Amino acid sequence: MTSVMEMDSKYLMIYNDIVGKIEKGKLGANSKLPSENEMMDIYGVSRDTVRKALNLLESNGYIQKIKGKGSFTLDINRIDFPVSGITSFKELAKRMGKEWKTHVEKIEIIPADEYLAEQLKIEDGREIWEVIRVREINRRKIILDKDYFIKDFIPSLTKEICQDSIYDYLENNLGLQISFAKKEITVQRATEEDRRLLDLKNYDMVVVVKSHTYLDDARLFQYTESRHRPDKFRFVDFARRQR
Repeated sequence: MTSVMEMDSKYLMIYNDIVGKIEKGKLGANSKLPSENEMMDIYGVSRDTVRKALNLLESNGYIQKIKGKGSFTLDINRIDFPVSGITSFKELAKRMGKEWKTHVEKIEIIPADEYLAEQLKIEDGREIWEVIRVREINRRKIILDKDYFIKDFIPSLTKEICQDSIYDYLENNLGLQISFAKKEITVQRATEEDRRLLDLKNYDMVVVVKSHTYLDDARLFQYTESRHRPDKFRFVDFARRQR
């Protein structure tokens, strides 16, 4: 009869073996692991031991278990996305040193509906820019940015500006000073638009960062919904204890 201690050491042996293969690149992202029955034969252990190892791999972000399909490795090379700072996608991509591209899906002046008027603290029907962009990193479309700007601050906007950097244009061409933002991070079920525009693979959830961004005179000028594929980003912040 297998003791509890032996079972614990065996599941950790399986866990460490698979983690080592993932971190050394022997198992690439989205690789399918052997089935539970196959792993029982490979490692000579019980189903409970295999499941314990798989549960630990999933909880530590190495694999995703998909009902009826099996266990798949995740991409552990995630992009650090700063929560507290205000960073444009162009600045973030350059800092990462990765291949990047912006696809402009829509740029249009629209009247603010009730929801957008409330977010931007303006009256219904006021003219705003709606800019929808898909962000591609290493040839994978993994961010959907939906930006809404009060038109009074930005009289004109072109596709070329949106492909490059709107913040760069605002600060260096229009002389505006972007100061601070209030952010909210949630996890939501992917919409039809998310599935159509992003390379979501098997994911049915997205991480949504909602931002209200202000100028240095505390005027609100932008509302953003930035929708991220969940396995590609790690949201980071720096915290200091207040005394």
